[in-house]
Amino acid sequence: MAIDLKGARKRPEILLLLMATATPLAFSVWQALLNNFAVERAAFTGVEMGILQSIREVPGFLSFAVVFLLLVMREQRLAFLSLLLLGIGTAVTGLFPSVVGLLVTTMIMSVGFHYYETVQQSLALQWLDRKTAAQWLGRFAAAGSFAAIAAYGLTSLSFRVLELDYVWIYAIGGGATIVIAVLCWTMFPTFHAKVPQRKQLVFRSRYWLYYGLVFMSGARRQIFLVFATFMLVERFKFDASEIPLIFLVGSACNMVLAPRIGRLIDRWGERPALTIEAVSLIVIFLGYAVVDNRWAAAGLYVLDFVFFAMAIAIKTYFQKIGDPADIAPTAGVSFTINHIAAVILPFALGFLWVISPTAVFVAGSGFAVVSLILSRLVPADPGPGRESLSFRRFRPAATAAE
Repeated sequence: MAIDLKGARKRPEILLLLMATATPLAFSVWQALLNNFAVERAAFTGVEMGILQSIREVPGFLSFAVVFLLLVMREQRLAFLSLLLLGIGTAVTGLFPSVVGLLVTTMIMSVGFHYYETVQQSLALQWLDRKTAAQWLGRFAAAGSFAAIAAYGLTSLSFRVLELDYVWIYAIGGGATIVIAVLCWTMFPTFHAKVPQRKQLVFRSRYWLYYGLVFMSGARRQIFLVFATFMLVERFKFDASEIPLIFLVGSACNMVLAPRIGRLIDRWGERPALTIEAVSLIVIFLGYAVVDNRWAAAGLYVLDFVFFAMAIAIKTYFQKIGDPADIAPTAGVSFTINHIAAVILPFALGFLWVISPTAVFVAGSGFAVVSLILSRLVPADPGPGRESLSFRRFRPAATAAE
């Protein structure tokens, strides 16, 4: 049966799906090589790595500025421009093997990555139907995982078989993202939101639980991205060909499980999904603290990787409780809240890492406990006026209009 390419170009879901494959091609290569590249070529220690990761998160902290950019351009065009920046920043990373060079290229890559993620979340929640949003978000995650598998496989193959230098691998990964961004920009029409978005910052008290969940998600992500990965390289001596294979296994699991997790969230609701994630993270982070076998550490890392798909529930929770006109400005605000922890923690925990890596992961388990408490305050049927449960009686809390 012939594929209706013309019809596919008229569907915003297809555009989102294609863009979902572009981000991992660059970011997965950047992430897989970073620790080895930084240690081998730029002589990084945990302190420099913490500083780099804190600086990497600054554009995420400034994601609220997206709402001001929307005064001069459409969200869809901003998404394309952000993908181009992500690709360019990744492509040139290998050319600058120094502390200053990594800081500059990381900043370029990070601006593209974080602004794309902010706009992508906003577009998805505007364009997708609430009844099937989690399923589509799961499909996007699966598509991203498929692209990440390709990126990790290429990275490992390049080192083991082709023996390519970092310069070429970074250039290939970033270049692939640039090509997809250009194709998306030229092939798809401009899609319009059903509800016009507010062009000013929005911060409402009735969204407090959503903000709390987003903040703790940012803290959890930093433990994974910065310190769990660094542990594999520094303590367990995984090399530049092995780290991508671990990422590949995690991405393969996500490719299979993310669509199923999305369907389960649509069926069960957000509270069970967020509860399962929080409990699992408590166990995983404590496991990081005590593990002494390299393959057991890699197994915990893969499990940690898989549970990122549960974060779909935070997005669909807001889609259900939020004013439809608040989606774009709140996406920027939520990314800023997410990255308050992202800016502070890598720097602070980088110094704690020098004293005791175990203490870093014990702190991570504490963050997961807070996430568990917040997840239990999500109503079984969230919506306007049913944003959260009270602490005392676990019933819908009274909320103000703002």
